[in-house]
Amino acid sequence: MTTNLIEEPVSVEIPENELKDFLELKYRIYNQPSFIESDPISIPRRFDNREDIEIAGFLTATIAWGQRKTIISNAAKLMNLMGNSPYSFLMDASDKQLQAASKFVHRTFNSADTAYFFKALRSIYLLNGGLKTVFEGLFLAKGNMYGTLAGFRNLFISFGPETRTGKHVSDVTKGSAAKRLNMYLRWMVRNDRRGVDFGLWTQIPASALYLPLDLHTGNVSRKLGLLSRKQSDWKAVEEITSKLREFDPTDPVKYDFALFGLGIFEKF
Repeated sequence: MTTNLIEEPVSVEIPENELKDFLELKYRIYNQPSFIESDPISIPRRFDNREDIEIAGFLTATIAWGQRKTIISNAAKLMNLMGNSPYSFLMDASDKQLQAASKFVHRTFNSADTAYFFKALRSIYLLNGGLKTVFEGLFLAKGNMYGTLAGFRNLFISFGPETRTGKHVSDVTKGSAAKRLNMYLRWMVRNDRRGVDFGLWTQIPASALYLPLDLHTGNVSRKLGLLSRKQSDWKAVEEITSKLREFDPTDPVKYDFALFGLGIFEKF
């Protein structure tokens, strides 16, 4: 597995006793409905039905790498191919409709990957009770998010994908930061009462979530002295999330808004 190595960041001197207040301020600024329009969460926000939100969110999070405008544009195209009714499409689409929608491509996520994701998601809803049941069941059984993420990947690739397709679902047992899955879980689990995250999965506490670590949140975290590890891998995710839990043990990943906003919007 390839991990991202970055250059030594230039640290910013903010006294530790002021750092929590700084992050709280930025969290309140960015955890607002105005955040939605330019973020991939805008795609599942189009839907009201829980299953539609889950499926749209999962597929959008899966292709969430690259330019945000492109991610949103391509995720919208995929929703259009699914008739803007993801759950009904997966349950009721004919083989011909599935084949037509499977022509979707986003960067290295190709038509074969799309076809398999449709197949796996349909199977999860028909055989396993759906994404909510699977994730909540795994968490209740494993008691932690690491085991939940590992268990979900094992299930998702159990329907016989090509080797390359399996790479689109992060493997934390091989050290992956699992940014996209952790972002998806933030969307589904956190009930921020601010109109951004959904809070649909109530059997997983927000306290158990991990930061969706990406280039922006990683760079800002290192500059603030919150993260010492240079590699953006699972150990780095554990390190930064552990630090954020010191600031808010019940909802550590709320600071994702602060770190991401500082990186993207303020070029911190």
